[in-house]
Amino acid sequence: MIDSSVTRTVLSANKLGKCYGRNWVLRDVSLELAPGKILALLGENGAGKSTLVKILSGAVAADEGDVQINCVAVPRGVPSAARNAGIAMVYQELSVCDDLSVEDNIMLGREMSGRGLLKRSEQRRLVVDVLKRLGHDELEPQKMASELSVGAKQLIEIARALAADAKVLILDEPTSSLPAADVQALFASVRKLAADGLAVIYISHFLEEIRELCDSYFVLRDGVVAGSGPLADVTEKDIVELMVGRSVDELYPQIPHAIGADRLSLQKICGNPTPTSVSLTVKRGEIFGIAGLVGAGRSESMRCLYGLQPLTAGSIVNGEKTYSRTSPRQAIKGSIAMVSEDRKGEGLAQDLSIRDNLTLSRLGPYSSAGFISEKTRTTATADWMTRLQVKADSMHQSVSDLSGGNQQKVAIARVLHQNADVLILDEPTRGVDVGTKAEIYRLIGEAAADGCAILFVSSYFHELLNMCDRIAVMDRGELVDVRNRSDWTEHEMLLAAMGGEMSPS
Repeated sequence: MIDSSVTRTVLSANKLGKCYGRNWVLRDVSLELAPGKILALLGENGAGKSTLVKILSGAVAADEGDVQINCVAVPRGVPSAARNAGIAMVYQELSVCDDLSVEDNIMLGREMSGRGLLKRSEQRRLVVDVLKRLGHDELEPQKMASELSVGAKQLIEIARALAADAKVLILDEPTSSLPAADVQALFASVRKLAADGLAVIYISHFLEEIRELCDSYFVLRDGVVAGSGPLADVTEKDIVELMVGRSVDELYPQIPHAIGADRLSLQKICGNPTPTSVSLTVKRGEIFGIAGLVGAGRSESMRCLYGLQPLTAGSIVNGEKTYSRTSPRQAIKGSIAMVSEDRKGEGLAQDLSIRDNLTLSRLGPYSSAGFISEKTRTTATADWMTRLQVKADSMHQSVSDLSGGNQQKVAIARVLHQNADVLILDEPTRGVDVGTKAEIYRLIGEAAADGCAILFVSSYFHELLNMCDRIAVMDRGELVDVRNRSDWTEHEMLLAAMGGEMSPS
C-alpha cells in the first residue's frame, strides 16, 4: 500500500501542443499525476483526448512541451521510450492475439530468452505474479486467449502493462464492450493497482463510472484545458457544461410521441447459433429497448431482421409483407434502416468520404435523369454534420480519418437521413460524448414523434430505462421478458439478463 500522505508526482506533462497544418488540436495542456491516483480524462469527441494520450504514450510527437516520468524527460514520439519509462496504454480496440496463450500475450514483445530459447519457467513466474497482483490469479497462463471473454482479454492487456513495470496506466474507454459483471471486476482490479501505487488515467463517456472509480477530473474542450480538480467538488452537470461549453439542461430529452398501430413483427425467428425463437412486435411511434449481456443474442436478432445474418426459421412481418428470407437491399426497400454495432466492419465504408457515407443509402432526393446533384447533396450533408456536430476538416474527408466518436455520428446521421419507417439502433451511443448523446436521444425521440418504430439495443441499462417505452431482456438467445419501462429496475433487468429467477410482472 502507498502512503496517502505522499504527494510526489510520477507523471508531468508541461504545456503540450500539437498542430496539424494550421490547426492546433492541442495547445498549452499541462497535467500532473501522483502515484495511486485515478484521473478521469474527459471531453467531447474531437476535444483532444486521443491526441493527448498518444503524446503521453509516444505514438505521436508533440510540437510543444514535454512529458516527464519521475522528473526525467521522455523523448518525443518514441513509443519504446515511453514504455521503458513506465507509461502503458490500453486502447479501446484490444490488441490481444487469439491464437496465443494468456502467457504469450502478456509477454508479447518482452519475451525472456537465452541462446535462442524462451525461458518458460521465468516467464511463467512473472505472469503468475502479475495476475496475482491484478487480483485475477484464476486466469490460467496456458489458456488460449480465444477461449476468454472480452473482459478477460481486457485484463490481459493490463497484465501486459504490469509485466513491463508500468508506473502510469492509461485506459481508453475500457468498459465500452463489457457486460456489467466484467465492469465491476475491472474496477476492482484498477482500485487494487492504484492502492499498490500505480497512477491511472481513465477515459470514459460514462459519468457514473467516473464518479464511482476516479479521484479527480481533467476536462479538454477544443484542444485546451476547460477545467480540472477533485471530483468531490463538482456535480455531473458541472462536468457536462465544462465539456460542451454550454448548459445541457436534459441528458435524456423527453420528446412526446404517440404510439400507434403495429409496424413490425418478428415471429419465432431463429439464427445460427442465435437467436432462438424470438418473437416481438414494435408499434409506430414506439421506442422498443432490447437489453442483455454480451452474447445474449441481441445484435444477432437485429442482424437477422436486417438481412446481415440468415434466418434458419421463423418469419418477419414488415407492414403488409411477410418474409422468411431477408437481405439488406430488401430491408432498405422495406423502409428499414440500421446502425450496426460494428461501425468499422459494417456500419461505414471506411475509404469513402463523410458525404458519400451519409447519403449512400438514399440518393433519390439528389438524382434526376440518372445524374446526381452534388450541390444539393453537399447542402444536406453539411446540415446533418452540423446537427450531430461531426468534427472534421471537410465533408470530403475519409471516414477512416475521423475519431471513433465522430465515425459513430456519421453512422447515426446516415440512418436518420435515410428517412426510414423502422430504425434499428444497435449500441448507437457507444464511444459518443455526453453532449452528443443528448442530441442523439433527442433525434431518436423526434423520430418516434414522426411515427418511426425504433428498436434500441444497448448494454447500458440506464439509457434504456430513460429512453424506451417498452424493454425486452434477452438471455442465451431467447427473449425472456418484455415490460413497460416503468415496470423495470436496473437490478431486475440485470437479474433477467443473467438468467435469474424473475418475480411476476
